[in-house]
Amino acid sequence: MTIRLLLVDDHAVVRSGLRMLLGSESDVEIAGEAGTAAEAIAAAGQMTPDVILMDIGLPDLSGIDATREIKKRFPKVAIVALTIHEDQEYFFKMLEAGASGYVPKRAAPEELLTAIRAAATGQVYLYPSLAKLLVKDYLNQDHPSEEKLKLDGLTDREHEVLTFLAEGANNEEIASSLTISPKTVERHRENIMHKLNLHSRSELVRYAIRKGIIKA
Repeated sequence: MTIRLLLVDDHAVVRSGLRMLLGSESDVEIAGEAGTAAEAIAAAGQMTPDVILMDIGLPDLSGIDATREIKKRFPKVAIVALTIHEDQEYFFKMLEAGASGYVPKRAAPEELLTAIRAAATGQVYLYPSLAKLLVKDYLNQDHPSEEKLKLDGLTDREHEVLTFLAEGANNEEIASSLTISPKTVERHRENIMHKLNLHSRSELVRYAIRKGIIKA
């Protein structure tokens, strides 16, 4: 599988470095570059990338807003944040916007490639130090009893859909895997969020970590 990658960063030097680093990989094809959110949104439709490497600090809209808009228009495109920001606010906002990965710019090239490859296969990749924020956030909350967690009210099918969602799959991919319609998947998604009292992607990921569906 060759991963078509779109590079989004407002610094041309950074994009050039990423192109040299990532373009040399046998399974990565650089589909294009963008220096603004508007260019990124347009390129997502024109260049049909599999994965977008998204900076947060863009000159027009933030990478968070760009991610949200791209996922709305092109839900099959996976987005990995590559940013200098490592604080909780940006991290959770990118997850809520639909990002499948979050990697700081100080990370080793191998970590970035791991994130890109994971996102391309529908998985979620969180840089280890940042994944700990999810665990810390969970530990700081009030939690129901273990018995209540076991009786969360989900059906077997809803547990299956939840597993796919936690791994970053979209409605169409889940529908194909379970041989059901995307509308049925969406109905299961709504039921899951309602039954578990979840309101965002980051809350869903926290729940999945708690239940052992994905690992932090």
